[in-house]
Amino acid sequence: MTVKVLGISGSPHRHGNTETLLDAFLEGAGEAGADVRKVVLRELSYTACRGCNACHKRGDCIVKDDLTWLFEQILEADVLALASPIYSMGITAEMKGLIDRGQFLWAQKFVLKTLFFPDEHIRRHKGVFISTAGQSWDYVFDSAYPMMTAFFNGTGFEYYDNIIANNMDEYGGIRGHPTALADAKKKGEEIVAEVLSLISTGTSMRR
Repeated sequence: MTVKVLGISGSPHRHGNTETLLDAFLEGAGEAGADVRKVVLRELSYTACRGCNACHKRGDCIVKDDLTWLFEQILEADVLALASPIYSMGITAEMKGLIDRGQFLWAQKFVLKTLFFPDEHIRRHKGVFISTAGQSWDYVFDSAYPMMTAFFNGTGFEYYDNIIANNMDEYGGIRGHPTALADAKKKGEEIVAEVLSLISTGTSMRR
């Protein structure tokens, strides 16, 4: 049994604080035996949601671009890590564009009622939000949480945990933080072990 871990970086800045924190998480997951993949949104070609509501009738998005493929990867993953720095008290435009394009799954679940994730599926699929912020305020991440909740719910993942590090300005970047990278790597190891245990338990129960 192999756990598929998909990390999506929503930062427009390559190899910056948030992507580095995501890399640490993925490193831990890989060392725990997971099949790890990282996608960088800024390298993809895609457009924002048009708000046309065609998905409310069709069940799929009429826009066909790189996100069409990415949503297939998301739905095949066991662990999904969404990584975005905080810009102007919110997630980046790149990450918000991805989240909005998930409207077609919302339409399948709540309008057409053709998509349903059983409780067992949700328990075995874990979503993690990874983020950094320059400011030291404890509430600097608060606006991101409802969007992450909505996206994980729509894609069949349990919103499992946050891996966040603020006060980057004072630390001089993520590498100056005393614990963030080590904690992220450990969390990657732990979550893969937990999913493997859940998969094993589910297989034993079905037998």
